[in-house]
Amino acid sequence: MNQSPVTPLLDTIDTPDQLRLLEKNQLRQLADELREEVIDAVGSTGGHLGSGLGVVELTTAIHYVFDTPRDKLIWDVGHQCYPHKILTGRRDRIRTLRQGGGLSGFTKRTESEYDPFGAAHSSTSISAALGFAIANKLKGQPGRAIAVIGDGAMSAGMAYEAMNNAEAAGNRLVVILNDNDMSIAPPVGGLSAYLARLVSSGRFLGLRDLAKKFARILPEPLHKAARKTDEFARGMAMGGTLFEELGFYYVGPIDGHDLDALVPVLENVRDAAEGPILVHVVTKKGKGYAPAENSADKYHGVAKFNVITGEQKKSSGGPPAYQNVFGDTLAKLAESDPRICAITAAMPSGTGVDRFAKAHPDKSFDVGIAEQHGVTFAAGLAAQGMRPFCAIYSTFLQRAYDQVVHDVAIQNLPVRFAIDRAGLVGADGCTHAGSFDITYLATLPNMVVMAAGDEAELVHMTYTAAQYDDGPIAFRYPRGGGVGVPLPETPELLKIGKGRVVREGSKVAILSLGARLAEALKAADQLDAKGLSTTVADLRFAKPLDTELIARLMRTHEVVVTVEEGAIGGLGAHVLTFASDEGLTDAGLKIRTLRLPDIYQDHDDPMKQYEDAGLNASGIVDTVLKALRHNSAGVEEARA
Repeated sequence: MNQSPVTPLLDTIDTPDQLRLLEKNQLRQLADELREEVIDAVGSTGGHLGSGLGVVELTTAIHYVFDTPRDKLIWDVGHQCYPHKILTGRRDRIRTLRQGGGLSGFTKRTESEYDPFGAAHSSTSISAALGFAIANKLKGQPGRAIAVIGDGAMSAGMAYEAMNNAEAAGNRLVVILNDNDMSIAPPVGGLSAYLARLVSSGRFLGLRDLAKKFARILPEPLHKAARKTDEFARGMAMGGTLFEELGFYYVGPIDGHDLDALVPVLENVRDAAEGPILVHVVTKKGKGYAPAENSADKYHGVAKFNVITGEQKKSSGGPPAYQNVFGDTLAKLAESDPRICAITAAMPSGTGVDRFAKAHPDKSFDVGIAEQHGVTFAAGLAAQGMRPFCAIYSTFLQRAYDQVVHDVAIQNLPVRFAIDRAGLVGADGCTHAGSFDITYLATLPNMVVMAAGDEAELVHMTYTAAQYDDGPIAFRYPRGGGVGVPLPETPELLKIGKGRVVREGSKVAILSLGARLAEALKAADQLDAKGLSTTVADLRFAKPLDTELIARLMRTHEVVVTVEEGAIGGLGAHVLTFASDEGLTDAGLKIRTLRLPDIYQDHDDPMKQYEDAGLNASGIVDTVLKALRHNSAGVEEARA
């Protein structure tokens, strides 16, 4: 006898209000359909896959139990939010993920009322959720705030700072610790699920509250002993003593893929009079998709892929990635210099430090999501005579700016900052763009700031940084592959603050800093074709400036254009300040600065992003032509 076909549930769900109309026994089917939809969508767009697959059941349970969007759900980092987006009215756009004009790969306030707080950096969720919870409390409004934070994000001090201040939120704050690395809890099973349901139940909490009231009338030594006995007993069973010390009532661990265990616990937590509460959920990255489960990185970030085979459609061949050039160069340099060591903050493969670590495991340090600690740790190494390289993405180094200033620059310690993902980063958008490092570093006394024009220059700058012991030094390089220039067998020691002329002309001078050098050369070809003889200088240094070279070009050219992959306040501002101080603009010289626009650029194809910013060859040419037309108009007006 044929079984009747199962009616799809996901097609009937557009918002969590509709999800909450389902019976509990239907949630398993919905979660299975949701997982299939995530896999199919990311297969066509690329993006973060493993983390989203790991929270399918958790996402379903949270929206089923809590009253979102009245209750505020905040995802830490946000890269696991694809299932959340599908369940909150965005399924029809889910195949526009990370594409120009499409959905963000992270939570975004302007995208949906179900995204109350935008995120793409780690460890912010508890602080933000606490803010929502306290605001509701102060205004006398109902509503809870639920923060979902991964065990990796718990390596950052900010998470504990927030928890240490959370007691005032009471039961309005729920923190769900998504432990997908088994780094805290032992394997979970039926007993732990039973204990979690027991200690989160209203009856248990009521008895516990009664016991606490009774304990308060005891003499202080007995009061303390009673409190510690309760915490110790539950800590022995479930590992929650640390969180209890921070003021949280701990529940868990719970199997995050078992909806029959998860939903009742969340319902108990929702209805609890006591709080704040931390629910410890154990999940598996890549859950339900064999290629992801079997992959070393659980398909954390993927290109478009074949859903059947899991094969990713990555381009093969081509120039090496900048991060690999850095990692290989540093590993080679460390063979003859035992003082060289490398620090990264949870991004060993993204920064190339993994390649260094394979050759020098005892001199490689992954400090976790703790950029502040990483920078000061590097400062301590430098103060003791080591040559530390602190390899951190530009956007993440922002988190450690006080340490860069206070612990490194003021003390003039020779920490080497290898700044990956400098410039625009395409699909990851403004939260991951390396837009500000030139500005925030070049403003500091004692800081040397370099930018690699190509992969060969990166080799030279890594070597130069290794040899520089006079103070802090930074060098930046972009995401992705190089431009295809041969890598030097022997690195060159660059003279600090000196650039190079890569093309000599007479009328227009393009002062390039960093990886827009190739576009500057293309622009020079186009300008030469128009009869405008063009010089291209690779300045190499944003600080100190090559003032001798810049002054010479300003005195001998009619138009000077600076080009950088950074925000206002960087190279262009420093060049203009120098020109003003030296009176170099008095003779009618036209100076134009090309930089990133003063906006947060949304995710898109990188080429389109640079086109919109005017930082491609055509943008450079247009800027030169407009400057010359303006100059000609001024001359004609004077003659008239």
